[in-house]
Amino acid sequence: MLKRRTLLTSGASSLALAGLGVTLPAKQATAATYTGYVMGYFTESPEGNADTYALHLAVSEDGLYWTPLNQNSPVAAPTAGTSGLRDPFILRKQDGTFVILATDLSGTDFTQQNQYIHVWDSADLRSFTGYRRLHMHSMPTHTWAPEAFWDASRGQYGIVYSANSDGRDALWVNYTSDFVTVGAPQIFFDPGFNVLDGTMHITAGMNYLYYKSFADGRIYGARSTTLDPRSFDQSTYTSGVVNGGIEGAIVSKANDRDEWFLWGDSFSPVNGEFYVWSSTDIAVDAWTPLSKAQYNQPLNSKHATIAPITAIEHADLLAYWGAPDWNRIKSYNYPDSLVRHAAYVGRIDPYPFDPYADSQWRLVPGLADTAALSFESLNYPGYYLRHSDYALVLEQDDGSATFAADATYHAVSGLADANWTSFRSHNFPDRVLRHFDSELRIDPIGSDSSSTERQDATFLIVY
Repeated sequence: MLKRRTLLTSGASSLALAGLGVTLPAKQATAATYTGYVMGYFTESPEGNADTYALHLAVSEDGLYWTPLNQNSPVAAPTAGTSGLRDPFILRKQDGTFVILATDLSGTDFTQQNQYIHVWDSADLRSFTGYRRLHMHSMPTHTWAPEAFWDASRGQYGIVYSANSDGRDALWVNYTSDFVTVGAPQIFFDPGFNVLDGTMHITAGMNYLYYKSFADGRIYGARSTTLDPRSFDQSTYTSGVVNGGIEGAIVSKANDRDEWFLWGDSFSPVNGEFYVWSSTDIAVDAWTPLSKAQYNQPLNSKHATIAPITAIEHADLLAYWGAPDWNRIKSYNYPDSLVRHAAYVGRIDPYPFDPYADSQWRLVPGLADTAALSFESLNYPGYYLRHSDYALVLEQDDGSATFAADATYHAVSGLADANWTSFRSHNFPDRVLRHFDSELRIDPIGSDSSSTERQDATFLIVY
């Protein structure tokens, strides 16, 4: 049976996949108000094919596997300043509506000075109103990665962002009641060395601030019982995760249990991918890295934001924006790699790469058996993965019965993991799809085959 870890919207896409035997995971019961998650992001890819500096959205039921909305196209774009954004942030305000903040920067010229941020209001993340730019300061520097939090003791929101003053990057804050006018800027966090990309996580009795240190490239956590400016300066309590090019920290709590996830973004589009760690107690220094088999980021997503949403909001966002009509396919034993075509050969390669559309597939009813499936290329419509001398190639459908049979596969429980999927050849039912030396082929693999062979033949369908 073909397994999926993502939720599909109602409509043609879900109906078609349901016809292929797709099963959707049951929602976990929870008494919490929030049962899902929304992610906001912009997109970049190694050669610039996906560079789109506008707001994108994705939703998730578990906070780890994500369904891009609107075909992974933007849902809102700025019309002033640089007319582009980076580092979006979604905050649910005290009245239950949302405000969206973002860096006013299009592209990768980080030498630009800009004292403004982009702002939208939204009642439901389906419409975006009141677009404006907020003037945060008058310093000759940037205003990067704005985030906001509610400070109950002040009865105001704090907008925190990265700026450079006197030669050092620190986190600054302006207070506001309405995200229309802001108070004077002041330093919020300055531990004595360059820091970037602060993100707040507030719990009962303790407040957490995670940030990137330029001293060693790691992400650290600080904490304070108050939200006062400078109260976090000397309160770093973690040893830091990831040595090297990582930034854009996100701290997200599971809706239904005491488990936290720390997301970090590789700052280079050449290595543009998220890394995730988990902890069952944010109060201690104990973050465990997750395998890329345990999560899946939206296609080409960069420097994201995650906010909890209700089941109704989750359903409404899917119904309004729609889920993609394409999928990607992840390797079991190389979970950083995706099934793709390159020079008309089927293979797996580590994500990200360009052209990224080489990894996008329409899973259509099988050409030889509608109860099975065929892999139609998104960027080469009418071309399918078929086997030829047991090797997988991308070819245009010639209408023949032989082509149809070669391009048809039956989804079965994963040979290495029943929660994943394997694909049995239609006309060579003793053979299944697998990768070998990064290329795809069909080989006889069964329960008595080696563990490596079974893993080679196991995949996960994601977005």
